[in-house]
Amino acid sequence: MTQADTARETLIDQLWPSSQLPNYVRATLLAIVGTALLWLSAKIQVPFWPVPMTMQTFVVLTLGMALGWRLAGATLLLYLAEGTIGLPVFAGTPEKGIGLAYMLGGTGGYLIGFLIAAVVCGYLAERGWDRRVLTTVSAMLIGNVLIYVPGLLWLGAVFGWDKPILEWGLTPFILGDVTKLALAAIVLPMTWKLFARN
Repeated sequence: MTQADTARETLIDQLWPSSQLPNYVRATLLAIVGTALLWLSAKIQVPFWPVPMTMQTFVVLTLGMALGWRLAGATLLLYLAEGTIGLPVFAGTPEKGIGLAYMLGGTGGYLIGFLIAAVVCGYLAERGWDRRVLTTVSAMLIGNVLIYVPGLLWLGAVFGWDKPILEWGLTPFILGDVTKLALAAIVLPMTWKLFARN
């Protein structure tokens, strides 16, 4: 294996080499497991200040970096498709609605951001950004920005820019996101060190 090939290898390739199953079977299983993790992370709330914290952005960005951009993108598309047909996979569902009605509400932009962020983080991981603490932090920061920009733009478009959009959709979550970013910066490089094949 050349250095260029190694640079494009993802963490999941290390943990579960593609030679063990036909690629389409492996990819399908990983995408299904990924959507299950996204669903769980949306539903479980961790007591935190100033608002309870879900682990969803952590899972979105970590899946992106672990799976690579293609498989992460496919996993997020599957997750969004599950939500579109009415499965209660998103935070606040079914209590706050399901399907397209929910997706076109205030959180729609964040769901779009999940897809964009997972793909970009996957692309960066394929270039080795998930192997060191500093580059992992940088990738996760980029991913967070890519979630918040469409999220806040959508929120402003839905509710109006005269409303406190940043107070609703950004500032209460910053401390939780910093915590999740620090966790990812420890977990991803450490996993590479523990499981990287020689």
